[in-house]
Amino acid sequence: MSGLDRVLLALGALAGLLGVAASAAAAHLSGADSLKTAAQFLLFHAPAILALVALSATGTTHRPITRVAAWALVVGLVLFCGDLALRALRGTPLFPMAAPTGGFALMAGWLLAAAGALVPARRA
Repeated sequence: MSGLDRVLLALGALAGLLGVAASAAAAHLSGADSLKTAAQFLLFHAPAILALVALSATGTTHRPITRVAAWALVVGLVLFCGDLALRALRGTPLFPMAAPTGGFALMAGWLLAAAGALVPARRA
């Protein structure tokens, strides 16, 4: 497993941790619907990132495509969930169009995950 794969695994685990923390915070804040959404997205995508790294490392899927898919999910989570969380907690956006950009990155990640599954894996 490469060093970048280990970074992706750590980021996937961090997404899970942040999802739990955001969920707990949202339970104690009134009007925190966007924070709940961010928590759900983090919790849904954390295991997907972990699975993509594992599938890539074992050669089950096309490695380069699957790795890019995992990175797209990470970037999408940072932008989408980061923007929603900042809006809920500070009342300010991350930057204009951060959430929609993150949403598109998440969709691209899922599309790439499908491509990584369909494109034959290279056998050494």
